[in-house]
Amino acid sequence: MPKFMDVHRGMAGITADQLMEAHNADLAIEGDEHVHFESAWADPEAGVVYCLSEAPSAEAVQRIHERAGHKADEVHPVPLSV
Repeated sequence: MPKFMDVHRGMAGITADQLMEAHNADLAIEGDEHVHFESAWADPEAGVVYCLSEAPSAEAVQRIHERAGHKADEVHPVPLSV
């Protein structure tokens, strides 16, 4: 299944607990769109959160994030990794 990296901006000051809460909200409903969120990272100072997922499409990733209450600003395919 294809991988995607998405970016959320405007998250300045996010805490580890808030990041975990948002990630868990995605995990709770990810199966509805056949998405699996693998990891999430945050830079609280820059206010940026990154999520790595496997999904059938970028649109499926975005639909889960929207339903979980944190729409992504960008969703990028990751066709190559090492």
